[in-house]
Amino acid sequence: MDGRDVELRIHFTPGHVELLQETVDVPFRRVLVTGATGLLGRAVYREFQNNSWHILGCGYSRARPRFLRCNLMDEDAVREVIHNFQPHVIVHCAAERRPDVVERHTEAAMNLNIHASATLAKESATAGTFLIYISTDYVFDGRNPPYGENDAPNPLNLYGKSKLEGEREVLRHNPGAAVLRVPVLYGEVERVDESAVTVLWDRVQESCESSTVDHCQQRFPTYVNDVARLCRLMAERRLQDSSLRGIFHYSGKEQMTKYEMACAIADAFNLPSSHLIPLTEQPAGAGAQRPHNSQLECSRLESLGLGVEPTPFKVAVRDSLWPFLYDKRWRQTVFH
Repeated sequence: MDGRDVELRIHFTPGHVELLQETVDVPFRRVLVTGATGLLGRAVYREFQNNSWHILGCGYSRARPRFLRCNLMDEDAVREVIHNFQPHVIVHCAAERRPDVVERHTEAAMNLNIHASATLAKESATAGTFLIYISTDYVFDGRNPPYGENDAPNPLNLYGKSKLEGEREVLRHNPGAAVLRVPVLYGEVERVDESAVTVLWDRVQESCESSTVDHCQQRFPTYVNDVARLCRLMAERRLQDSSLRGIFHYSGKEQMTKYEMACAIADAFNLPSSHLIPLTEQPAGAGAQRPHNSQLECSRLESLGLGVEPTPFKVAVRDSLWPFLYDKRWRQTVFH
C-alpha cells in the first residue's frame, strides 16, 4: 500500500527554469536503519529501498549528505527521529563490532552497544515499532558448537559481552523485539579493511612475499546481502504476524579458517596462493580472545519459512572485491 505526497521538481528548458509540484507515490511501509553508513547498514538500506519500503537511514560521523545524522547516545534525538518518522520497523545495525577496538575503547563501545540499544528498545516499544537488533556469534565461547538460540551464552571478550548485554536490554525494554545473531560479515566494502574477510585481499594480491594467515579459528563468513534480505523478510512477516519475536540465528554454511578464506579468494580471482602460509598456533598478544568455533544452528528461521539460502562464498567475495584488483582500482572512484 502506498500513500501520496507532493514533491518539488526543477524543470529546465533552454532559457527557462520552472519549479513544478508533482504528486508522487510514497510507500506505506516505513523502516529506520541505524548504522546505515556501515557495511551491513548499507546493504540493509539497499534491500528495503529496492523492495518498496519508505526508508530513513541514520549514521553519525559519515552520515551526511546521504543519511540523517543522529547521535544514538542522545535519548531526545532518538525519540524525535522515531516520533517524526513513525517507522513500522527499526533495523539496528549500528555497533562497535571490532573486538580489539572494544578492548581499547571500552566505555565508548559499551555506550553504543548497550546503552544506545536500550534507548532504541524503549522508544520502539513506546511507538509500537518492531525492532531488529543485530547481534553476534561471539556471545558463545566456541567450545561446544553448533549453538542454538536457547543455548547458554558465555562470551570470551568484551565485544561479545557488550552485545549480549545489548540483547538483554533490548528484550527487557521491548519484549516484542527480535535479536538476530550473525557471524563474521563481508560484502561490498568501501575499504578492504572494513571486514575481517576482505582485509585478507592485500595478502592475496601481494604474492611476491610470503604471508602467514590464521588456520586455527573456524569461521562461517556471511554475506551482508543475505542478512539484509533476511531482515526484510522478517520485517514483512512481522507486519502480518506479531508472534515473530525473540532470538534468531543466521549464518553462512561454509566453514573456513582465515587461511582457507584467503585461498578461496585467490581461487575466485585465479590468483596464486602458494605464498600464503597456514598459521596453526595462535601467536601471543594476538588481541581480544576469540571463540574457536561459534557455529550457529539456524533451524528456527528455517522452520518459520524464513530461511535465506546463503550466496556461495566465491561468488559473493568476487562481487565484493573485484573493484580492488590492481588493474581496476580506478573503478573505486565510480563504485565506492
